[in-house]
Amino acid sequence: MMTRGLMIAAPRSGSGKTTLTLAILAALRRRGIAVRGAKTGPDYIDPAFHEALTGHASPNLDSWAMPAPLLDTIMAGAARDCDLLVTEASMGLFDGLLGPENARGAPSDIAARYALPVLLVVDISGQGQSAAAVALGFARLDPSVRIAGVILNRVGSPRHAAMATQAITATGIPVLGAFGRDAQLQMPERHLGLVQAREHDGLAALADRLATQAERDLDLDAILACARPPAIAATQTQPVMAALPPPGQRIAVANDAAFSFLYAHIVAGWRAAGAELYPFSPLDDEGPAEGCDACWLPGGYPELHAGRLAAAARFRHALTSFATTRPVHGECGGFMVLGESLTDAAGHTHRMTGLLGHATSFATRRMNLGYRAATLRHDCAIGRAGTTLRGHEFHYATVTDPGHDTPLADMRDGYGAGRGGGGARRGHVSGTFFHILSAHNGQ
Repeated sequence: MMTRGLMIAAPRSGSGKTTLTLAILAALRRRGIAVRGAKTGPDYIDPAFHEALTGHASPNLDSWAMPAPLLDTIMAGAARDCDLLVTEASMGLFDGLLGPENARGAPSDIAARYALPVLLVVDISGQGQSAAAVALGFARLDPSVRIAGVILNRVGSPRHAAMATQAITATGIPVLGAFGRDAQLQMPERHLGLVQAREHDGLAALADRLATQAERDLDLDAILACARPPAIAATQTQPVMAALPPPGQRIAVANDAAFSFLYAHIVAGWRAAGAELYPFSPLDDEGPAEGCDACWLPGGYPELHAGRLAAAARFRHALTSFATTRPVHGECGGFMVLGESLTDAAGHTHRMTGLLGHATSFATRRMNLGYRAATLRHDCAIGRAGTTLRGHEFHYATVTDPGHDTPLADMRDGYGAGRGGGGARRGHVSGTFFHILSAHNGQ
């Protein structure tokens, strides 16, 4: 049977997309349906929940940061070996940059490109019949995006549900469920989003509760009937280059609660190119394996574990030895750990590896968020000098002392405006707050 797909989207962030996506994934898996998840935009945290509930990696799909052939390859891989692919949208359905058209980083770009029917999650707390105007506006805004149905969320009572349902169905848009309010389904959050799936106590029990409520409150048969095969042309399913060439044949990858933000499509591309990944845990005072020829420190939450990282002498010594002859790269949290010091939220400063000369602070907090294009000034683990990579930044930590290392790249935002030099490079070591989504520039 050909895989079918649909998108779970909403008018805005905070509408409950992730809760509804997880509920649908859990309920359908309980039925024995082979489901997988995907996520539009650069988010790391929600795909980890998808993976925890489905048992399969959940890739990201980003129309600004990824060229069309890469998008098609990722979508084709996600749709392989499953009955249903559920793509969770980021932000609001039509939210993204002002341009270019069809490549704004908006979820609607992905829905239109692959003809994914959209289930619109509408939070009706504080309104009733007015929800119909929201649903109708979203259904009519862009004829290339089809709203297949609405799911009402945070419903207060049967009468509340009836008011919104009657008004929305009168417009010709079906209502496929009314998800009731339940404080027990609130998922804990922190400064970058939800608490990570790997740190979530009782995730199996939460998934069970979500599945049960989905069976009670949603028309799962109607939701399944909405799904359609993603519109991927046969010529587009042929393999293309990896999103980012592997930095080595055997890559040591830090992997624990402090280092967990590694994109599934990056890993898949490295493995498809023949690379092998060897995880290690800095929090357990482990260093990169000697047999590896490159080391990658992903982003994550080192600011929450700065004391343990500072005390991890074996990790620090092993990484320092490794970096004398082989490339080491750190993204965001990994970049922070490569510096001289990290100051935590309480104002305590902890020694880091010192492989780069900067100092960062989580006590001095300022949100940095947005798409980035980085043109490398030097050859390093992530590419050759002159290569332009696309990705994003999302962090609250600040650089309190830039040190004296050479900037790694020239940075621009999603509109092409210059942001000066970014990151740092010293010898075989490189790092930046920038998370890479793709090394391919063209659309």
